[in-house]
Amino acid sequence: MLNDIDVKEVVLVLMASEVQLLFADLQESIVPLGRTRSESGVRAAARVLAQVADLLELPATVSIAPRPEGPDPIVELSGLRPVGGVQVRTGAGCLDHVGTRDALLSTGRPTVLICGVLTELVVQLTALDLIEAGMRVYVALDACAGLSDSTELAALRRIESAGGYVGCVPNLAADMVRDFTTPTGARVIGALHGLFSAA
Repeated sequence: MLNDIDVKEVVLVLMASEVQLLFADLQESIVPLGRTRSESGVRAAARVLAQVADLLELPATVSIAPRPEGPDPIVELSGLRPVGGVQVRTGAGCLDHVGTRDALLSTGRPTVLICGVLTELVVQLTALDLIEAGMRVYVALDACAGLSDSTELAALRRIESAGGYVGCVPNLAADMVRDFTTPTGARVIGALHGLFSAA
């Protein structure tokens, strides 16, 4: 029974005023490498998450891996105004890159909602580093993709055992916007409907 549970212990509400987003390696040349989710699904979830960031005025950092063809964030992120511009890292962990780390710290927001490809690589390493740095971390799994179900699950378990949380764009957005009858809430639910129709 709900009355027998200390709800504060089991429900962690995302406060939009404390949240920032990190889009990691969502690149035209990398997203197709994911095997655990369809490319179109990852793109749709990332697009909606970018729209939610705009609607809720959430700072967003875009951190990408160097590629021979140059910086290539997916087109679904083109409407974002990333903190400090698009960051091009030299390694797999976002916090190992000074520009990305500075962009994240400059927001002053203690909760990072991360998504990216590959889950086992950039998402896992960065999530663990963020948790170790004292930040709350949420993984938007539908905007991620991994190499295989088993290796992705192992990465997610490691993140959760370190204190991170795994969710999806609809539940994370709804957690930040509890009232869909407000003008902003109505626009957020409209963006989510776009994701539902893409499924």
